[in-house]
Amino acid sequence: MQSVRIRVLFFGLIRDVVGAREDSLDVPEGSRLESVFDHYAERFPRLREMASSTVLALNQQFSTPAAPLAEGDEVALLPPVSGGSGAYTSRIDDPAGHFFAITREPIDGTAIARQLLRGEDGAFVNFEGVARNNTKGRATRFLEYECYEPMAIKMMAEIGLEIARNHAIGRIAMVHRLGRLEISETSVAVIVTSPHRKPAFDAAFEGINRLKKVVPVWKKEYFVDGEVWVDGEWDDQVVKAHS
Repeated sequence: MQSVRIRVLFFGLIRDVVGAREDSLDVPEGSRLESVFDHYAERFPRLREMASSTVLALNQQFSTPAAPLAEGDEVALLPPVSGGSGAYTSRIDDPAGHFFAITREPIDGTAIARQLLRGEDGAFVNFEGVARNNTKGRATRFLEYECYEPMAIKMMAEIGLEIARNHAIGRIAMVHRLGRLEISETSVAVIVTSPHRKPAFDAAFEGINRLKKVVPVWKKEYFVDGEVWVDGEWDDQVVKAHS
């Protein structure tokens, strides 16, 4: 039987379980996406225990386990998400002025807001999530973020543009930081400009909530006495649609 070769990517806790960031895998022609998970679950029994919370992506899109595989496909095993132009490792500049980016540099939400503002705007809301110094009283030294970058930037843009269509706002920006973050540094910013304040607040609130549930970004927390990937939870719609 002929085979096809695919690229398999691992993120967050799954990366630790497998002990690698990526792998090349030959699968029989006609194989389905679920066979990839089964292959690694046989090698790493702990992964089988994570089956109910793991979502699969095919070529940077969420996909069902029954999706067929082809030569050169890129498959990603995704655990639940935690929640200057040269500074962005990925960015999407929408023609309407919306902006979505991923960076490894500090985020300045106010500066981004000033770039988005137009004369008709009467307000902007800048929500910034920052690294706190503890989790349930356990002292945190620093955080580290990673993501499935090509997929994450696409999903941020999809979420942001849908919000822009459904709210009476001017522009929206979403920026997420990767790598090591010290305490009080900004991990994510959702910035909304608007002629009036209420739509800006509503859009920013919806933006951060949706980003934290569906964009493939993972957080690792480092303590004095250890480290742990932060438990997350996929949005119910993601689980139902891709199971």
